[in-house]
Amino acid sequence: MSLALGIDTGGTYTDAVVVEYETGRVIAAAKALTTKHDLSLGIAHAMDAVRLDPNEIGLVSLSTTLATNALVEGQGAPVGAILIGYEGHTAPQANLAATLNTPYVALIAGGHDSSGRELAPLDRAAAEQAILQHNPQVAAFAISGYFGARNPEHELAVRDIVRRLTDKPVTCGHELSTRLDAMRRATTVALNASLIPLVCNLLDAMAAALAVRGITAPLMVVKGDGSLISADLARERPVETILSGPAASVVGAMALGGQDDTVVIDMGGTTTDIAVIREGRPVLSAEGATVGGWRTMVEAIEVYTCGLGGDSQVTRNEQGSLQIGPTRAVPLAILARTYPEIGAELHRQAQRERQAGDGEFLVLQRGLWPTTPQSPPFERALQAALQRGPVSAERLREIVVHPGLYDRYLNRLLREGLVVRAGLTPTDCAHVLGWYTEWDATAARLGATLLARRLGLEREELCRRVLAKTVQLGAYHAVRAILASEGLAPNGHGLDESLLDRALGAANGSLLQVALRVDRPLTAIGAPAPTYWPRAAELLSAPLLVPAHAHVANAVGAVAGSVVVRLKAQITPTEDSAGYIAFVPGQRREFATADEAIGFATAYCAERASASALAAGAATVRLSTARHDHSAPVGPGAEEESYLFTDLTVTAAGRPAIAPVQSTLGS
Repeated sequence: MSLALGIDTGGTYTDAVVVEYETGRVIAAAKALTTKHDLSLGIAHAMDAVRLDPNEIGLVSLSTTLATNALVEGQGAPVGAILIGYEGHTAPQANLAATLNTPYVALIAGGHDSSGRELAPLDRAAAEQAILQHNPQVAAFAISGYFGARNPEHELAVRDIVRRLTDKPVTCGHELSTRLDAMRRATTVALNASLIPLVCNLLDAMAAALAVRGITAPLMVVKGDGSLISADLARERPVETILSGPAASVVGAMALGGQDDTVVIDMGGTTTDIAVIREGRPVLSAEGATVGGWRTMVEAIEVYTCGLGGDSQVTRNEQGSLQIGPTRAVPLAILARTYPEIGAELHRQAQRERQAGDGEFLVLQRGLWPTTPQSPPFERALQAALQRGPVSAERLREIVVHPGLYDRYLNRLLREGLVVRAGLTPTDCAHVLGWYTEWDATAARLGATLLARRLGLEREELCRRVLAKTVQLGAYHAVRAILASEGLAPNGHGLDESLLDRALGAANGSLLQVALRVDRPLTAIGAPAPTYWPRAAELLSAPLLVPAHAHVANAVGAVAGSVVVRLKAQITPTEDSAGYIAFVPGQRREFATADEAIGFATAYCAERASASALAAGAATVRLSTARHDHSAPVGPGAEEESYLFTDLTVTAAGRPAIAPVQSTLGS
């Protein structure tokens, strides 16, 4: 029996599952806390928790938040971006640094036109000078030629110069996308280059962890479209792993739930991801994934994400009303289980007079950050206090006494992931009302008492309101996600919001009653799903499926996917209409007839797609081709049409290859 190990690193937990490869049956599952400062530690803990037999593991697949988080938090490695032929076709160079997320940008002569013909000779001397100038400051190079998707000759020439002059990794724009949009392609290749060192470090650590445990199976990584690539290919094209986590959740939900038409709801500790599945296929983002404000050309599953989870912090907003999220906090019930002294501190706070910040703590998330002799005394005092355990808001104010300095300093620590907040969350309120009983209910009750006191409510009433609002917010975001998938957006007049409020019970006392009905079953996954989504589904009048092993569906999705390679080509008439040009990945060819050009492009893409799928880790591949001919009337009201161009998409897909396993029978 061949087994596959699936691993998913989420914002709160890292999940691991062992599944039977042929059937997808879950053999074992476990969770460990995600160690954001070093994801490999949480991965190792989760692997050890499933107690796997290394001799039976034939495949390992990883879904990781690393690429997404790095883009959102601006943590990529420094990149040298070389743009060929962009002069006069783009914004001033001063703005390129912000667009490409790097100050090391060089514009050199060269580039092609839309037909792939050379606009100007490549300035090789300028390319060499730029490479040597930026090499000491950068960790990788990114190359994008103007219309490089139509003719990559100049990109390839500069790539060869980088390899001759440096030992740095280098990526070309045409390798990642054949679509036309010069700046988005340049942005995509620059982001890809910035992620290479980070993803390589994670995969190195992952490989080491597998080696220590005697696992020699191939390692795969989930892409943003839910398909898989080999770890070796992920090292070269890490940008394709952005939104890997949400993609794995969708694939896992489909594998566990077996629904061809459904709305997948993945509720975790930090966020809720929602995706619509139609005819057994998730919807892919039409324009490419946008992450952290960066518009890329990366194909990814269209996912609606909101800052709502079981660990969303419950606070009072400026208007004095209850607010849930979008910030995350460690639930007090979990904090007290890890640090038993927290229960006594909460009890002390409940016995004395009310103070701002009661029930809130700061927790050291990773090792101490470096200080210098010039560091203020309060910084060393805070580090010493955090080393001893969670620091209350009251104690924090005693250490960092200046309010302006306090806010600025605390925000930096939180932003850099050095510390994390702890406080009341929906998870705590679920403990108070008995919806969930996994952790320390006494600490949860004390935390709820403290916030209820500030709001002038009874403790149980506060918790009922928190859980009701969490359910309403979940249903609200499901409606918005469904509308977005159908191309609908808020009308801007508030009508849809007021109707939603009435439908979801958030507008009490209104004479107008509204009912919603979602015409698809909901598939809810994630650890908090059984707690909240049965009630949210009722608000939406939708059938609900919470499949077995829903709490580790993302890790199941990491091994349930297939290797998929899509190559696109376009055939257009030449400018004089005397022939036809086939634009295929990596080159352009001219032919006398359209049929010849289409035949060449189909065969070329089929061969390349098959080879790429096998290189990406597929055992065998199956091919499919989609062809779309485009034409237009020769004149107003004319029946005769003129041929414009043909789009081809060739897809190669196959399940990943697994390593032969050593039978333990009879041992």
